[in-house]
Amino acid sequence: MKRIMLVVWGVAVSVALAGAQDAAALVRDSRDRIQADTISTRSRMVLTAKDGTTSERLIDQFSKEGPKGNRTIIVFQRPAGVAGTRFLTMENPGSPADRWIFLPSLGKVRRIAASEGSGSFMGTDLSYDDVSSADRDVDLDTHSLVREETLNGNACYVIESVPRDRSYQYSRMMQWIDKNTRVNHKIELYDRRGTLVKALEILELKEVQGRLSPMVTKMSTLGAGTSTTIYTDILKYDDPLPEGVFTVKFLETGRP
Repeated sequence: MKRIMLVVWGVAVSVALAGAQDAAALVRDSRDRIQADTISTRSRMVLTAKDGTTSERLIDQFSKEGPKGNRTIIVFQRPAGVAGTRFLTMENPGSPADRWIFLPSLGKVRRIAASEGSGSFMGTDLSYDDVSSADRDVDLDTHSLVREETLNGNACYVIESVPRDRSYQYSRMMQWIDKNTRVNHKIELYDRRGTLVKALEILELKEVQGRLSPMVTKMSTLGAGTSTTIYTDILKYDDPLPEGVFTVKFLETGRP
């Protein structure tokens, strides 16, 4: 099962709601909603500053299942200041993902330590942890069904997820999972002091190759008044991807 940039969640499976185990099952079903051998996307990231000014970045993203789980690589194509930057994340069942980044200005690959997870990902409203969150192991958090409510006309289960690791940058996450499609329409993220600091919202969905897919996603940093909106312009499922793309060597050279 693959994910798209923090926003591919949900599958229409009937789950009984009887406790924490069932809440975890809902989150797992949501994250594994789309079945595909690979996912390839081209997206525009529009960064909106507090004063309303915007800047844009063009990225390609590729995901494929590996021996230990999902692997995702993000390649920045423009503007010139970030072009050639490449980011690789590899899922580790039961533990945080492994992450590396190649910055052309440095000319070398750098591993992203777990302690750097709260750092901004290339100046966006997404942290490194946010980028890796679609591949976050469900068992790393404790999940509880809080209530059921309607969000933007969608009947949802509202689930609270609390990290077992107290060093994680968020103290809890609130998720609005569609009762019918299992799409995760919204996630609220709270810091270690319990303050709501970010909100992730799916703004547009579209059927692509028979899968209900997020096409516009927005991450807002509430205190700063900034946001990053991701517009998926091209989305393809099951396109062949060479194994060499998901390696540190590819980060260095840009060639599989």
